[in-house]
Amino acid sequence: MRLASAQGKWLLAAMILGSGMAFLDGSIVGLALPAMGRDLDAGVTGLQWTVNAYTLTLAALILVGGSLGDRLGRRRVYVVGVAWFALASVMCAIAPTIEVLVAARGLQGIGAALLTPGSLAIISASFVEEDRGKAIGAWSGLAGVTTAIGPLAGGWMVDAIGWRSIFWLNVPLAAVVIWLSVRHVPETRGEQGKLDLTGAALAAGGLALLTYGLSEKSWMWAIAGIASMIVFVIHQKVTPHALVPLSLFADRVFTAANICTFAIYGALSGSMFLLVLQLQYVSGYKPLEAGLATIAITILMLLFSSKAGELGAKIGPRWPMTIGPIVAAAGLLLLLGVGEDPNFWVDVLPGSIVFGAGITLLVAPLTTAVLAAAPTEQTGIASGINNAVARTASLLAVAAIPPIAGIAGANFSDPDVFGPGYRTGMWICAGMLVVAGICAMTLIRGNKVSPKALQTDT
Repeated sequence: MRLASAQGKWLLAAMILGSGMAFLDGSIVGLALPAMGRDLDAGVTGLQWTVNAYTLTLAALILVGGSLGDRLGRRRVYVVGVAWFALASVMCAIAPTIEVLVAARGLQGIGAALLTPGSLAIISASFVEEDRGKAIGAWSGLAGVTTAIGPLAGGWMVDAIGWRSIFWLNVPLAAVVIWLSVRHVPETRGEQGKLDLTGAALAAGGLALLTYGLSEKSWMWAIAGIASMIVFVIHQKVTPHALVPLSLFADRVFTAANICTFAIYGALSGSMFLLVLQLQYVSGYKPLEAGLATIAITILMLLFSSKAGELGAKIGPRWPMTIGPIVAAAGLLLLLGVGEDPNFWVDVLPGSIVFGAGITLLVAPLTTAVLAAAPTEQTGIASGINNAVARTASLLAVAAIPPIAGIAGANFSDPDVFGPGYRTGMWICAGMLVVAGICAMTLIRGNKVSPKALQTDT
């Protein structure tokens, strides 16, 4: 179909609203953690798992979600994912205990894993080639707007209505998305074949065990998780229907780009988890004020990511991926000044801007490097693998960094406990970014990717 047609506009609206719902939820929940902790009497482990349960199921199943859409019908799986996400959101909203909330967040992640890969796949399969890039650009920009307004809308809702309202918000949004999808989105399918359920189970189990072991400082569980992941890799090597084609990692640039992805997204998620809690527990900010403190990062990405992508396409991804993490690390070091009663204009905003500038500089060239390193016919799975690596890094960082930094125990929210742990954690995140920059400088070369490959990425 054509983007200018009525059906094309309605289809794009359905994809933007559905994926935007998942993006919005991700950007709001972090701000609501202290309120959840107070209401449900949760410790730091409970708050970690409120984030990690969602990221765990999303990271483990996002490739399965894409494969199911190809085999069973992309619209069908997308609609099921949206409905699943909405029902899980209701469970989150009525959760009486932190344990129920964590379980519901895990179910939310399954819904997100079904709907997230479907949105871009539907756009790529439904629009004529000359409109595809424009449709994906509109999807990226408008979905980014939902992420940008998340800290403001979420902070206001938590302050004015309560943390449960951020989950109730998903119900009417999901109803609109399902109606639009059934009425205006055509059904499409892709590759048919067996689904690697064994691989999915090994990945999910390994990540769960490793995450639990890291968050609880239990080496037995962590080692069991690592063993499961090793078995997963062996299984991927021998199965004819692998979720992750290991042949892609034979390319040095693809491997290096994913190593950088792991370090960058681990640092991004770990630092933002710590920052929004530091601002509320130690600095005394309300959720809306904490959201305002971090919105500069999202605004910079929204305004300048396309320019960074053009720069990466022109000069190659190596230098943006080298300089960007170093700049972002400098931003985190500036944010070390966030303590009791910080001056927003001196202690918070400059560090957020520098960190956001570094992340903005590197994200689009990182995607370019991943796609450039993969054969044209495998750009979709290459992008999916990179997305899964990013989610896994976020999961493990939020699980591991707080206990390593000393943020633990029933009194973790005491400023005298959380403050020193925050500074240690930010140093760890800054070090991860420096490692990513060194990796990019030494291993990434100036590969370029064709515009067609970028447009057909699913």
